[in-house]
Amino acid sequence: MYYSTDYSSPLGEMLIVSDGEAICGVWFYNQKFFKNGITDAIENDDLPIFKKVKKWFDDYFNGKNPEINFKLNPLGSEFRLEVWKILSQIPYGETLTYGEIASEISNTMSAQAVGGAVGQNPISILIPCHRVLGADGKLTGYAGGLDKKIELLRLEKII
Repeated sequence: MYYSTDYSSPLGEMLIVSDGEAICGVWFYNQKFFKNGITDAIENDDLPIFKKVKKWFDDYFNGKNPEINFKLNPLGSEFRLEVWKILSQIPYGETLTYGEIASEISNTMSAQAVGGAVGQNPISILIPCHRVLGADGKLTGYAGGLDKKIELLRLEKII
């Protein structure tokens, strides 16, 4: 069973989904891959984990680098989970390229395959796919919209 709550960020309304113990999804409304197949979440604003994640977002959007002190449980294939784990290790204020992530996985991995997994990340910002750039630092797509990616990178003083 899944539960949901809304969060009003400076970049737009967001949906947060939990299984009651971990965060399973965070999306901007109207972004690509919205809800990633989660169709039956019951609205419940009172879950303790929602209070923690909303506090985290409040701190983050106020320019702090808060520590994630709650569980994340993204649902995906083994490959996607591997990519999302690497994303989670990109420090605040730093970036990697799709190619760098690919080379961490395998010397035969393509940047395009990594890009597909990055784009399907179900936990926006907390799993920081906005910190991934194209070759030569080029700004590339973001499921929530390139305008939001730019603002997140500005917030972290990356650009």
